Amino acid sequence: MGTETRCPWAEGHELLTVYHDTEWGVPLHEEQKHFEFLCLEAFQAGLSWLIVLKKREAFRRAFAGFDPEAVAGFSPSDVDRLVEDATIIRNRRKIEATINNAALFLEVRREFGSFDSYIWSFVDGIPIVNRWKKQEEIPNSTELSDRVSKDLQGRRFKFMGSTVIYAHLQAIGVVNDHLVDCFRYSEIQSRSQC
Repeated sequence: MGTETRCPWAEGHELLTVYHDTEWGVPLHEEQKHFEFLCLEAFQAGLSWLIVLKKREAFRRAFAGFDPEAVAGFSPSDVDRLVEDATIIRNRRKIEATINNAALFLEVRREFGSFDSYIWSFVDGIPIVNRWKKQEEIPNSTELSDRVSKDLQGRRFKFMGSTVIYAHLQAIGVVNDHLVDCFRYSEIQSRSQC
Protein backbone atom coordinates (compact mmCIF):
# COMPACT_ATOMS: atom_id res chain seq x y z
CA MET A 1 0.00 0.00 0.00
CA GLY A 2 3.00 2.24 -0.38
CA THR A 3 3.74 5.56 1.25
CA GLU A 4 0.71 7.49 0.01
CA THR A 5 -0.80 10.13 2.25
CA ARG A 6 -4.14 8.89 3.51
CA CYS A 7 -6.80 9.92 6.02
CA PRO A 8 -5.35 9.57 9.55
CA TRP A 9 -8.09 7.20 10.78
CA ALA A 10 -6.97 4.63 8.21
CA GLU A 11 -3.40 4.35 9.51
CA GLY A 12 -4.07 2.43 12.72
CA HIS A 13 -4.70 -1.10 11.44
CA GLU A 14 -4.32 -3.02 8.19
CA LEU A 15 -8.08 -3.70 8.00
CA LEU A 16 -8.79 0.03 8.24
CA THR A 17 -6.14 0.80 5.63
CA VAL A 18 -7.48 -1.73 3.12
CA TYR A 19 -11.06 -0.58 3.70
CA HIS A 20 -10.06 3.06 3.25
CA ASP A 21 -7.96 2.38 0.15
CA THR A 22 -10.47 0.16 -1.65
CA GLU A 23 -14.03 0.84 -0.46
CA TRP A 24 -14.65 3.92 1.67
CA GLY A 25 -16.06 6.82 -0.27
CA VAL A 26 -16.33 5.01 -3.61
CA PRO A 27 -19.76 5.70 -5.15
CA LEU A 28 -21.70 2.48 -4.56
CA HIS A 29 -24.62 1.23 -6.62
CA GLU A 30 -24.93 -2.47 -5.64
CA GLU A 31 -28.09 -3.37 -3.70
CA GLN A 32 -26.60 -6.07 -1.52
CA LYS A 33 -23.64 -3.84 -0.61
CA HIS A 34 -26.04 -1.04 0.33
CA PHE A 35 -27.78 -3.43 2.70
CA GLU A 36 -24.49 -4.73 4.08
CA PHE A 37 -23.21 -1.23 4.85
CA LEU A 38 -26.53 -0.19 6.43
CA CYS A 39 -26.39 -3.24 8.70
CA LEU A 40 -22.74 -2.81 9.63
CA GLU A 41 -23.18 0.90 10.35
CA ALA A 42 -26.10 0.08 12.67
CA PHE A 43 -24.02 -2.54 14.49
CA GLN A 44 -21.19 -0.03 14.82
CA ALA A 45 -23.35 2.47 16.74
CA GLY A 46 -21.48 3.13 20.00
CA LEU A 47 -18.48 1.02 18.94
CA SER A 48 -15.42 1.43 16.73
CA TRP A 49 -15.47 0.66 13.01
CA LEU A 50 -12.41 -1.58 13.51
CA ILE A 51 -14.45 -3.91 15.76
CA VAL A 52 -17.03 -4.23 12.99
CA LEU A 53 -14.41 -4.80 10.27
CA LYS A 54 -12.80 -7.57 12.34
CA LYS A 55 -16.20 -9.30 12.51
CA ARG A 56 -17.31 -8.52 8.95
CA GLU A 57 -16.87 -12.04 7.55
CA ALA A 58 -18.68 -13.49 10.57
CA PHE A 59 -21.51 -11.02 10.00
CA ARG A 60 -21.71 -12.11 6.37
CA ARG A 61 -22.05 -15.75 7.43
CA ALA A 62 -24.55 -14.96 10.19
CA PHE A 63 -26.74 -12.74 8.00
CA ALA A 64 -26.95 -14.87 4.84
CA GLY A 65 -24.38 -12.84 2.93
CA PHE A 66 -26.49 -9.74 3.63
CA ASP A 67 -29.20 -10.93 1.29
CA PRO A 68 -32.11 -8.70 2.38
CA GLU A 69 -34.76 -11.23 1.23
CA ALA A 70 -33.18 -13.97 3.36
CA VAL A 71 -32.66 -11.71 6.40
CA ALA A 72 -36.24 -10.40 6.20
CA GLY A 73 -37.38 -14.01 6.66
CA PHE A 74 -35.39 -14.61 9.84
CA SER A 75 -37.50 -15.90 12.72
CA PRO A 76 -37.38 -15.41 16.52
CA SER A 77 -35.31 -18.61 16.71
CA ASP A 78 -32.80 -17.02 14.31
CA VAL A 79 -32.59 -14.05 16.68
CA ASP A 80 -31.88 -16.42 19.59
CA ARG A 81 -29.24 -18.22 17.52
CA LEU A 82 -27.54 -14.93 16.60
CA VAL A 83 -27.57 -13.66 20.19
CA GLU A 84 -25.55 -16.79 21.06
CA ASP A 85 -23.09 -16.32 18.16
CA ALA A 86 -19.85 -15.10 19.75
CA THR A 87 -18.33 -14.27 16.34
CA ILE A 88 -20.61 -11.23 15.87
CA ILE A 89 -21.78 -8.30 18.01
CA ARG A 90 -24.46 -10.00 20.09
CA ASN A 91 -26.79 -7.10 20.72
CA ARG A 92 -30.38 -8.39 20.58
CA ARG A 93 -31.84 -4.97 19.72
CA LYS A 94 -29.40 -4.50 16.83
CA ILE A 95 -30.05 -8.04 15.56
CA GLU A 96 -33.81 -7.49 15.66
CA ALA A 97 -33.33 -4.09 14.00
CA THR A 98 -31.35 -5.72 11.17
CA ILE A 99 -34.22 -8.14 10.45
CA ASN A 100 -36.75 -5.30 10.67
CA ASN A 101 -34.60 -3.14 8.38
CA ALA A 102 -34.28 -5.95 5.82
CA ALA A 103 -38.05 -6.04 5.32
CA LEU A 104 -38.17 -2.25 5.07
CA PHE A 105 -35.21 -2.22 2.66
CA LEU A 106 -37.32 -4.44 0.36
CA GLU A 107 -40.25 -2.03 0.71
CA VAL A 108 -38.03 0.90 -0.33
CA ARG A 109 -36.78 -1.16 -3.26
CA ARG A 110 -40.35 -1.86 -4.38
CA GLU A 111 -41.30 1.81 -4.08
CA PHE A 112 -38.24 3.30 -5.82
CA GLY A 113 -37.12 0.44 -8.07
CA SER A 114 -33.95 0.03 -5.99
CA PHE A 115 -32.54 1.17 -2.69
CA ASP A 116 -29.77 2.72 -4.76
CA SER A 117 -32.25 5.01 -6.56
CA TYR A 118 -33.73 5.99 -3.20
CA ILE A 119 -30.48 6.87 -1.42
CA TRP A 120 -28.90 8.69 -4.38
CA SER A 121 -32.09 10.70 -4.97
CA PHE A 122 -31.19 12.81 -1.93
CA VAL A 123 -28.26 14.29 -3.92
CA ASP A 124 -29.76 13.98 -7.41
CA GLY A 125 -27.21 11.26 -8.15
CA ILE A 126 -24.22 13.63 -7.77
CA PRO A 127 -21.75 13.02 -4.90
CA ILE A 128 -21.06 15.85 -2.48
CA VAL A 129 -17.33 16.59 -2.56
CA ASN A 130 -16.03 18.26 0.58
CA ARG A 131 -12.65 19.91 0.95
CA TRP A 132 -11.56 19.03 4.47
CA LYS A 133 -7.93 19.58 5.42
CA LYS A 134 -8.04 18.04 8.90
CA GLN A 135 -9.89 15.09 10.38
CA GLU A 136 -11.33 17.37 13.08
CA GLU A 137 -13.20 19.42 10.46
CA ILE A 138 -15.35 16.47 9.36
CA PRO A 139 -18.80 16.58 10.98
CA ASN A 140 -20.54 13.61 12.60
CA SER A 141 -23.80 14.56 10.90
CA THR A 142 -25.14 17.15 8.48
CA GLU A 143 -28.42 18.56 7.27
CA LEU A 144 -28.36 15.85 4.57
CA SER A 145 -27.90 13.00 7.05
CA ASP A 146 -30.63 14.54 9.22
CA ARG A 147 -33.02 14.43 6.24
CA VAL A 148 -32.14 10.87 5.23
CA SER A 149 -32.31 9.66 8.83
CA LYS A 150 -35.70 11.30 9.36
CA ASP A 151 -37.03 9.72 6.18
CA LEU A 152 -35.74 6.25 7.08
CA GLN A 153 -37.07 6.51 10.62
CA GLY A 154 -40.41 7.62 9.16
CA ARG A 155 -40.32 4.33 7.25
CA ARG A 156 -39.75 2.54 10.60
CA PHE A 157 -36.05 1.72 10.11
CA LYS A 158 -34.23 1.21 13.44
CA PHE A 159 -30.72 2.35 14.50
CA MET A 160 -30.70 4.87 11.66
CA GLY A 161 -29.87 8.08 13.53
CA SER A 162 -28.20 10.97 11.73
CA THR A 163 -24.66 9.97 12.83
CA VAL A 164 -25.12 6.39 11.59
CA ILE A 165 -26.54 7.69 8.33
CA TYR A 166 -23.72 10.18 7.83
CA ALA A 167 -21.20 7.36 8.24
CA HIS A 168 -23.23 5.41 5.68
CA LEU A 169 -23.28 8.29 3.19
CA GLN A 170 -19.50 8.62 3.55
CA ALA A 171 -18.97 4.88 3.10
CA ILE A 172 -21.06 4.62 -0.07
CA GLY A 173 -19.60 7.72 -1.69
CA VAL A 174 -22.67 9.95 -1.56
CA VAL A 175 -20.26 12.20 0.33
CA ASN A 176 -16.52 12.30 -0.41
CA ASP A 177 -14.99 13.05 2.99
CA HIS A 178 -11.43 11.98 2.21
CA LEU A 179 -9.09 14.76 3.25
CA VAL A 180 -7.86 16.83 0.30
CA ASP A 181 -4.28 15.60 0.71
CA CYS A 182 -5.37 11.93 0.85
CA PHE A 183 -4.43 10.07 -2.34
CA ARG A 184 -7.99 8.67 -2.56
CA TYR A 185 -9.60 12.14 -2.66
CA SER A 186 -8.77 12.91 -6.28
CA GLU A 187 -8.96 9.26 -7.37
CA ILE A 188 -12.56 9.01 -6.20
CA GLN A 189 -13.46 12.45 -7.50
CA SER A 190 -12.22 11.60 -11.00
CA ARG A 191 -13.97 8.21 -10.87
CA SER A 192 -17.24 9.93 -9.85
CA GLN A 193 -17.09 12.21 -12.88
CA CYS A 194 -16.84 9.38 -15.43
